[in-house]
Amino acid sequence: MLAERLPRVRFYLAFWLFILSGVAFLDRMNISVAGMEVSAEYGLENQRLGWIFSAFLVGYAVFQLPAGWLTARFGPRKVLTAGVLWWAIATALTAAFPSNVPHAVLLLIAIRSSLGAGESVIYPAANQFVARWIPTEERGLVNGLIFAGVGVGSGLTPPLLTWIIAHHSWRAVFWFSGLLGLVVGAVWWYVARDTPEEHPWVSGAELREIHEGLPMVEVPRASSREMAGPEMAEAAQKSRGISWAAILHRRDLAALMVGYFGFGYVAWIFFGWFFLYMAQVRGLDLSESALYTMLPFLSMTVCSLAGGALSDYLTRRHGLWVGRCLLASGALATAAVCLVVGSGARSAMVAGVVLAVAAGALYVSQSSFWSVSADIAGRSSGVFASMVNMGGQVGAALTASLTPWIAVRFGWNTSFRVAAALAMIASLCWLTVHPEKPLDEAAL
Repeated sequence: MLAERLPRVRFYLAFWLFILSGVAFLDRMNISVAGMEVSAEYGLENQRLGWIFSAFLVGYAVFQLPAGWLTARFGPRKVLTAGVLWWAIATALTAAFPSNVPHAVLLLIAIRSSLGAGESVIYPAANQFVARWIPTEERGLVNGLIFAGVGVGSGLTPPLLTWIIAHHSWRAVFWFSGLLGLVVGAVWWYVARDTPEEHPWVSGAELREIHEGLPMVEVPRASSREMAGPEMAEAAQKSRGISWAAILHRRDLAALMVGYFGFGYVAWIFFGWFFLYMAQVRGLDLSESALYTMLPFLSMTVCSLAGGALSDYLTRRHGLWVGRCLLASGALATAAVCLVVGSGARSAMVAGVVLAVAAGALYVSQSSFWSVSADIAGRSSGVFASMVNMGGQVGAALTASLTPWIAVRFGWNTSFRVAAALAMIASLCWLTVHPEKPLDEAAL
């Protein structure tokens, strides 16, 4: 009966990855919204606050490769549940120390680094899910949905957490965020399974539909529920094999890592500094800053979904290179132009709107980074995607500390121009990627 009510279980699970993605970004964005209160209580200036922002991203980047390996070894269900539990505890610990605690900066750096390590599993696990569950021609839309959670979580964070701060305290923000993570993680454990074959809600018709839409190298050798015992165990073990030699010989892996470095650098100007930019540089009050800060994230949500759907459409009509690479390249170039124009606008309203367009254009390319990882790497996609994501998090960590440094010495316009230059480099990197050529499975 339940399978009849959920004719496409894979989309239901993708929806829960969307929810988890939103919660993950709420947990990483909350320090930005509470940043002024945290700075006032612990006596921090923007440069030290930037170190705390960077600590999350360093932990996130360092644990990307282990996260990819763990996901390939133990599956997205277990690994993601453990990661959510970890990051929920780390989030709550942010609020646990009194204002007069010694070495507050070091404690906050350690906690945020631990939070980054916990959150490092979410997108490698999601990509492993996509490779195992989602036919090739649906991957753009599903990845668009998953990363729309980024925009929703980040967009709801400023007004929601500003309200909590106004009515309670900045500490209540972190207690709320941690509890929400625990609830959503428990639901994921209950509803998720690592493969379609394991899920009791998946109908035979959906199972056939999934297998017919996967590249042959991604279809498990034991694709039938009739297989059992040693044969199934052996097939499952083979399906977890990682094509290390093939991954490391991909020339376009470096291009994707550099491209995602540029993407991450630009994205974290919005995640880490946009709220403070609108308040401190554009002169808006707390509620106005929260309102304008929503615009880029609403734009990210809409454009992530639209970019994913457009990627699938172009892939069906013109092939993987056009649908993934050319689309992403054009989107990143558009983001670069809008960053320069928006930061140079005199009006705070015009700046907010144009920079929101830049954020949206950036996220048109988001689905391509993750879809192409599954297209290229198949059953090794968790590791491949984690290596690409590592590049993005290094870029994000750099902007968390470098952006205020550039702004203090050269002005905020220069900070945005540096981001625009990196977006253009990312755009060019996409022209060298070849998703139509999957990993050489003979390298196993």
